[in-house]
Amino acid sequence: MMSLARAYAARLHRTSRSLVTFLDLRMETLITGWIAVTLLIGGVKIMTAPMPISGVMQGISMLLPYLLVALAPIAGYRVAAGSFPRGQLSAQPAIRLCRYGNWRALDELSARRSPAFGPTGFMASLLLGLLLNVPVRSMEFFAAVPAMGGDAPLWAQTILLSMTMDVIVMNFFYMVCFVLALRSVPLFPRMLLLAWVFDIVMQFIMAQQIAGAAHLPTQVATAMTVMLTGNVKKVLISAALWLPYLILSERVNVTFRRRARSV
Repeated sequence: MMSLARAYAARLHRTSRSLVTFLDLRMETLITGWIAVTLLIGGVKIMTAPMPISGVMQGISMLLPYLLVALAPIAGYRVAAGSFPRGQLSAQPAIRLCRYGNWRALDELSARRSPAFGPTGFMASLLLGLLLNVPVRSMEFFAAVPAMGGDAPLWAQTILLSMTMDVIVMNFFYMVCFVLALRSVPLFPRMLLLAWVFDIVMQFIMAQQIAGAAHLPTQVATAMTVMLTGNVKKVLISAALWLPYLILSERVNVTFRRRARSV
């Protein structure tokens, strides 16, 4: 039984390592596919807009939110990947936030030689979740918000602007977190915590802006309340699931905090 468990664990580790390698080396291919898919969806949304397009400029303005949503995670990836190249040795933050547990410090080379170093194993699930959060959030936006021009009601334009800004900002931040985790940058745990906090703040900002829109239909207000409440719950659930792992995991501490558990 123990040998079967070890074999299964070894297989999972190899699978996670293959996944991380694929994500690290094939991001340019994924980016190309992402651009193609979002442009196709944007074109379909414009063609099926509730109000007909009156000209080329209006069509471009209606396509712009979808383009910005598509480009935000790419910008996040470029900024983070350019700031933290592969193999770069990154210093620990000057101020330690996570002090729970008994740990012994590791130097950079000792940490990198440890079998617990790197975003593999269970950590790969978090890595994949951060990446998938971008298309899932974007597709929710594409499904919920129709293409609209300047002749749309003010409350509809307010919803479009608020939701567009939310998806742009959070796609950018979650992609930065993804790169930091992929490149084993020590800033990752606190950056993810910041992204969660900022995500919740964005939901309250959206709620305030939408609630202040004139002539907002009651059924739309109800639907938006359900959606924003659901977004907050999803962030809180993610934080509740992953925070204990980020604090207690040997792999997280070796990889991002350069310390190992004291025996």
